[in-house]
Amino acid sequence: MAHPNPNISENRPVIRQLDDGAINRIAAGEVVERPASAVKELVENAIDAGARRITVDYADGGKTLIRVTDDGCGIAAADLPLALSRHATSKIDGSDLLDIHTFGFRGEALPSLGAVGRLTITSRVPGAQAAEITVAGGQAGGVKPAALNAGTTVTLRDLFYATPARLKFLRTDRAEAQAIGDVVKRLAMAEPFVSFVLRDTSGGGDGREVFRAPAQTGDLFDALHGRLATVLGREFADNSLAIDAEREGLHLTGYAALPTYSRGSAVAQYLFVNGRPVRDKLLTGALRGAYFDFLSRDRHPAAALFVDCDPRLVDVNVHPAKSEVRFRDPGLARGLIVSGLRHALANAGHRASTTVADATLGAMTPESPGARIYQMDRPSAGARQAAYDAQTPGFAETAGMWGRVETPAPASDEAPQQTRDYPLGTARGQVHENYIIAQTATGMVIVDQHAAHERLVYEKLKRQMAENGVAAQALLIPEIVELSSGDCARLLDLAEDLARLGLGIEAFGGNAIAVRETPAILGTVDARAMVFDILDELSDQDSSTTLQARIEAILSRVACHGSIRSGRWMRGEEMNALLREMEATPHSGQCNHGRPTYVELKLSDIERLFGRT
Repeated sequence: MAHPNPNISENRPVIRQLDDGAINRIAAGEVVERPASAVKELVENAIDAGARRITVDYADGGKTLIRVTDDGCGIAAADLPLALSRHATSKIDGSDLLDIHTFGFRGEALPSLGAVGRLTITSRVPGAQAAEITVAGGQAGGVKPAALNAGTTVTLRDLFYATPARLKFLRTDRAEAQAIGDVVKRLAMAEPFVSFVLRDTSGGGDGREVFRAPAQTGDLFDALHGRLATVLGREFADNSLAIDAEREGLHLTGYAALPTYSRGSAVAQYLFVNGRPVRDKLLTGALRGAYFDFLSRDRHPAAALFVDCDPRLVDVNVHPAKSEVRFRDPGLARGLIVSGLRHALANAGHRASTTVADATLGAMTPESPGARIYQMDRPSAGARQAAYDAQTPGFAETAGMWGRVETPAPASDEAPQQTRDYPLGTARGQVHENYIIAQTATGMVIVDQHAAHERLVYEKLKRQMAENGVAAQALLIPEIVELSSGDCARLLDLAEDLARLGLGIEAFGGNAIAVRETPAILGTVDARAMVFDILDELSDQDSSTTLQARIEAILSRVACHGSIRSGRWMRGEEMNALLREMEATPHSGQCNHGRPTYVELKLSDIERLFGRT
């Protein structure tokens, strides 16, 4: 039985012009999704006005009150009614929509907020009196005098009161407040030289301060480092690497965390394009690709990255919320992020995050915490040196049970002090035939010999593969794979890159491709399934690391089986040789699965464990 289409009426539909109120409410649905969206628009306006101090107050998760106060240039009294008109803006003149240097440019935020809430703008420009205008549900009042020292205060009350159906889609006050905090923190990272204060006034009065980020000083990297320490925490700042790379007009700066400082989800990934916080699939995919060789699939990197370029090289006018961007050359942007991050990670050498040592110390709890009891003070530097020179190889009666300790004598007149200047110290023993104990100038290092050597062998195998290429094996009977026209063209565009990894493909007529070679290191492989896996990753991330990941997984497995096994006793010179090679090899601070290969404990931390502080 055929059902009539409810969208088809017997009467011919009439085209009509919507009134301004309906237009503004529709626009508000695109721009203002939740209270956090309103905060984003208002704070961006304050930054565009040149503000150096911005205060954000909210109540009930922003549902009943949002107030943004700044010390910017202000709005003249005569311009206040125009500011509430749609598509009225001071950011651009409309002649070039690609030459955009400000956060806002659409001229939709203020009229949209006034259409769905009760909006009041109070502003004062230098040399004039303050003025105020109010709009509720799209109906604006007149301009009247007001009291304000400088800048602008925008107050939004009863958000979505004019569209009550939207209120039903909001989440709890706590969830909305958390979203507001996330928006303010992202904008605070983008503007380290601006002071931010966020307060929750739900209880009345001046409210509870939720977040404060004082304005930073110094150069850009120092200011950004200080701001990230405030927003993301001191641990991130201490365990991150400065990024500074440039390629063909694109400049990448920021900080990326060490692989051993990874997270269980992607919540600590912050990306900015020309200072604008964005959530872009291309950029997040590039970030994941830069770390894919250092982290397991269930771990995610932490980073705050800033891509700056000529505004004409990126289109920010693709979504009303301006959270998505389109690069003129997406491959260039992705390549810059991958190469910039990998270069920084390689320069980090054997460095591992300090959180590894913190976790180790946290697991060691003194049995008698409390007041410090009397004991010998730490000896002087001269006494420590004399004791160091006179160390014996170890306690023979405990070597069989706990491990083996060897201190080989110097082969020349080299002083013991020189051997202690190594970053990973000098090997002093091996316990449980798996862990190397090394002494440094400021503490001690515990090395997992199997994990460390596995990484060293893996990096050596990768260097050999990069120098000699990936050997390919020809298929006796080529595998013919039928694809859609789009998938076929996309895969053939990557034919040269895939050939370098040992996968040889060519067009076979129509929408089919022929797989003629596969990487020899993979052995017998399902070529058809591999092709579709690569296409799936291309569709999801605009790039594919599937084939390279498979090859490197084989190399990792070979490295695991070819490295020093747990339970193998090592001589002193072998342990020291392993430590020296770790210091000279990039990425040796973590194994092939992202776990740390060593733990460093400072002498002050060890003394604290024994109550010496």
